[in-house]
Amino acid sequence: MLFGELLQGVAYRAAGGDPEVLIGGIAYDSRRVKPGDLFVAVRGFKADGHEYICQALEMGAAAVVLERKLNLPARIPWALVDDARKALAVLSARFFADPAAQMRIIGVTGTNGKTTTTNLIAAVLEAAGQKTGLIGTVHNRIGDQILPVKHTTPESTDLQKLLSGMVAGGTDTCVMEVSSHALALHRVDGCEFDAAVLTNFTQDHLDFHRDMEEYLATKLKLFTGLAEPGKKPGEKFAVINADDACAARFAKVAGNKVYTYGIKVPADARAVDITVDARGTGFAVEGKWGRCRLELKITGLFNVYNALAAFTTAAALGIAPDIIKRALENTRGVPGRFETVDEGQDFAVIVDYAHTPDGLRNVLKTARRITKGKLITVFGCGGDRDASKRPRMGGIAGGYSDFIVVTSDNPRTEDPLKIIAQIKTGLEPAAPEAGWVIEPDRREAIRLAVKTARAGDTVVIAGKGHEDYQEIGNQRIPFDDRLEAAAAIKEIT
Repeated sequence: MLFGELLQGVAYRAAGGDPEVLIGGIAYDSRRVKPGDLFVAVRGFKADGHEYICQALEMGAAAVVLERKLNLPARIPWALVDDARKALAVLSARFFADPAAQMRIIGVTGTNGKTTTTNLIAAVLEAAGQKTGLIGTVHNRIGDQILPVKHTTPESTDLQKLLSGMVAGGTDTCVMEVSSHALALHRVDGCEFDAAVLTNFTQDHLDFHRDMEEYLATKLKLFTGLAEPGKKPGEKFAVINADDACAARFAKVAGNKVYTYGIKVPADARAVDITVDARGTGFAVEGKWGRCRLELKITGLFNVYNALAAFTTAAALGIAPDIIKRALENTRGVPGRFETVDEGQDFAVIVDYAHTPDGLRNVLKTARRITKGKLITVFGCGGDRDASKRPRMGGIAGGYSDFIVVTSDNPRTEDPLKIIAQIKTGLEPAAPEAGWVIEPDRREAIRLAVKTARAGDTVVIAGKGHEDYQEIGNQRIPFDDRLEAAAAIKEIT
């Protein structure tokens, strides 16, 4: 595509050079530039793309989009924009022929539950005969092809390329986790969503957002877009957790077509007669689509909400309840989400991604409910992230657990002992009866918890879930809670 053609639709302040230059690709990382690419100089959190324009040109960049005027070689066409991230999204969508306009896009946002909910929705769509794409925290998927993940929602160029691959593969619907970072950083600009799903809204990412109101305003953007005119036919709709304290705020901006689900208040799909045990969860869905009894292989009240979100989304798309029922009942869960580690031991070991106060509370409440003996919790908090949640998570662990091992999560560039000290301020007053120890080495913490467990106990290892690495300093070191737990169990059996 010609540089001048790519710029159509981009709000630029000035441009220069030959607009007829052929562009073969788009890059925002100078190390990934190929000859003929357009380089977009994005200001990052650790580096400024403007400092790497010379490197991009040496790599063969044919044109540059930037936020401040620099002296470029006369042969290089350029465009000056106010926001390079916004421009990157528009340019990428245009370069890849606007793939989001060529299939249905369902966006799932919320503090917790996005991964499970997207997987459940995708399972129902596939059971209904649709070819489905998935974009999320654990993996991206086009049909049966599994692709690696760097961010929950990819950078806009990578996202548009992925969506383009889905279109080429005949995908009918893409189900996408949409993080607040993605919305704030314009990664999903250029994507027209057909449906938006809210799982819940609780504290997280206050290292990135100034406060909860800014965090909420960012999440609302996904739903505001539903009320805006688009290119695709058909009425857009929202699916909202009616039990969430902010449900009305989301419904207000979403437009006329809103479906609700919940447990505590009336909703289009409401769960009643709920049973939760170690084997799974059962409940009946009542409401707009009649009554349907579900017996799920995944457990926990939080998974009732996730399944309700998937049921409501699928029903709103016109999928028959019997198809939804069959798909949900056949789903066995998502890696790292209340995942059991079974090496034949006489106690339970559960690994979960819970890394927010609400997420940890949900997991420990469920674990407490299914535990006959003691509940042993291993957890920490991530470094270089929202520090205000650390005491809260300490208090939650102390309130539900019989024994706690406080350890490192992904300390990144922070001192692990400093993070643990902040957790301790919430843990100490909340756990007068519970025993607790500090073990900064996560491998040793897991071994200690497993060695402490007796028949009928449950060990919950929280915070990292599916992740197969630990971030220490600026390095990613191979580390998988599930493998470490399995090794620890084998040592004692």
